Amino acid sequence: MARIHQMTIAEFEKAFPTEEKCQAYLVEHRWPNAEIVCPRCGKSEKISAVSTMPFKWQCYSCSPNSGYRFSVIAGTIFENTNKPLREWFRVVHMMMTSKKGVSALQIQRVMGFGSYRTAWYMCHRVRAGLADDKFRQLMGIVEVDETFIGGKWTNKHRSIRRKTPGNTVRGGVNKSIVAGAIERGGNVVARVVAATGREVLRAFIAEAVSNRVSLICTDQWPAYTHLDARRHRSVDHSKGQYVVGAIHTQTIEGFWSLVKRGMVGTFHKVSAKYLPLYVAEFEWRYNNRKNPDIFGAALARC
Repeated sequence: MARIHQMTIAEFEKAFPTEEKCQAYLVEHRWPNAEIVCPRCGKSEKISAVSTMPFKWQCYSCSPNSGYRFSVIAGTIFENTNKPLREWFRVVHMMMTSKKGVSALQIQRVMGFGSYRTAWYMCHRVRAGLADDKFRQLMGIVEVDETFIGGKWTNKHRSIRRKTPGNTVRGGVNKSIVAGAIERGGNVVARVVAATGREVLRAFIAEAVSNRVSLICTDQWPAYTHLDARRHRSVDHSKGQYVVGAIHTQTIEGFWSLVKRGMVGTFHKVSAKYLPLYVAEFEWRYNNRKNPDIFGAALARC
């Protein structure tokens, strides 16, 4: 597989030497058809540029008398922040070119921010912008699996272990559950779910997988027994069965490996509250792994 070249630091510095260059780049990727769209009303008919202020426009569809004035960052994650656009671009570039992500603490060190919360806030704004709810349903051969995200039982605080009913130790105790479906050679859809029961997984599969799929591969978990027997095949890991011809879940497990290595090695600790944002980041990076301009694609989403 050919290596996909991404923008290097030297190329970044050459492309964005000033704030004006960043603004022009954002205009190009936000409105690729050179048709400025008002972020308030979504129209482009009655928009005129403000001659005295570059990268600002007025929409007379919103306010026929005075006009609604907006800038290039209005309606984006960069709105209402006191950080220059160039610093936002640096943060996005670091997040998109790191295979397993980059922590807010590392961004604070590299960028020289005086507050960790500034870096944390910027990272979460970017992750929220990358969340994709309008994805194409997966087709072809699709693998479906679920995983548990959380620390080891022995590393948990005594007060948490004491709260567990019966003090029993199971794989999913006090852990978050992420369900995933991946199209071989294509995209992945991953969502934080409440449980691994049949109804929850059925709803997830109905959302993520097309009803015209040719084959769905899962493991032996009983919640998958409701799937169409004509298209569903499984492997039984408890019997040492991992690959049976084209039937396996190795691709989705490879994605889980990326997520967990990022959680353990990069972020170290992720709360259940913000886990969906981290999952969205890993999903976006994986789905754009073959995109030579993942940085530009991310800015268009933000």
